[in-house]
Amino acid sequence: MDKFLRVGIAGFGAVGKIRFEILLQNKALKVVSISDQNIESRSDLQPKIVTYKDFEEMISNETLDALFIALPNYLAAKATMLALNKGMHVFCEKPPARDPLEFKKVIEVARKNPELKLMYGFNHRYHPSVKKAMEIISSGELGNILNLRGEYGKSAIIKFSKNEWRAKREFSGGGILLDQGIHLLDLMRYFSEDFTSVHSVVKNSYWNYDVEDNAYALMQTESGIVGLFHSSATLWRHSFRLEIGLTKGSILLSGILSSTKSYGNETIKLTWANPEKLGEPEETTFAFHEDTSWAEETNLFIDCLRKEINIQFGSFEEARKTLELVYQIYNSDKEWNQKYLIEKNF
Repeated sequence: MDKFLRVGIAGFGAVGKIRFEILLQNKALKVVSISDQNIESRSDLQPKIVTYKDFEEMISNETLDALFIALPNYLAAKATMLALNKGMHVFCEKPPARDPLEFKKVIEVARKNPELKLMYGFNHRYHPSVKKAMEIISSGELGNILNLRGEYGKSAIIKFSKNEWRAKREFSGGGILLDQGIHLLDLMRYFSEDFTSVHSVVKNSYWNYDVEDNAYALMQTESGIVGLFHSSATLWRHSFRLEIGLTKGSILLSGILSSTKSYGNETIKLTWANPEKLGEPEETTFAFHEDTSWAEETNLFIDCLRKEINIQFGSFEEARKTLELVYQIYNSDKEWNQKYLIEKNF
């Protein structure tokens, strides 16, 4: 391998450009090629980067050590498999595929190429409030987790017209749950355990596209931890909130840093239970002002390649479990399942 990694980017929209800016700062690699259907209209690329309109052409023509994939949902699995079969390490944004059956094909290819790294982008795990919460939980200071209650929502299902790919199940695989709620489900799994029992209600009663605009779920792990979940596109504001109840107190994550700054300040409030003074708990709030999640996640992947470290967070097995939980929520609503014939056997 060269002294630096040769890296390509498939998809140069908002997320692809975020990854690009971070990769430019890493001296262990060089971005040598980028594909995007609108690439000719870009004026912010370095002169030595080869550009393509078609990601398949780029994968076929370029000799890359690693490929970052930031393509629409219906192309992500295909690009991942093509890159792995070409001998490239792959970092792919969530969701890993439109559904578990499509992702099963990706996993088969990954297992045939065990020497290659495959990592999925769940950057919320790297947010400072999330890292602080995990630090507190791991210390045992607040005891054991009893329950989790989370809400993640947007002001609208999409910011584009009904002809945009996110509004069509054929291309997106799902709506607000698969697009955004998957991040919250990943965090709930991350903090607790896998949920084995799921009851849900899934709706598209406002936007009336063939993808959901609200998903509600009541879940439970084998050990009895309860999760209450809501993913919404009808909050009329951007919102992130995750409350974790423990035997000795609670943790409240509120707001999350983003490029749009529309989710409010990112804070974490710690509450210590005091049975002798009910209603008067001791509380401490921390505020965070810098989003380092994208850089930490990106550079961790590069470190895994350079140092031959196994992928821990964002592995295809972790991504599979989170994607399957999304589909457990779809499937447990019988009316939704019958309406859209969601595949149950995965």
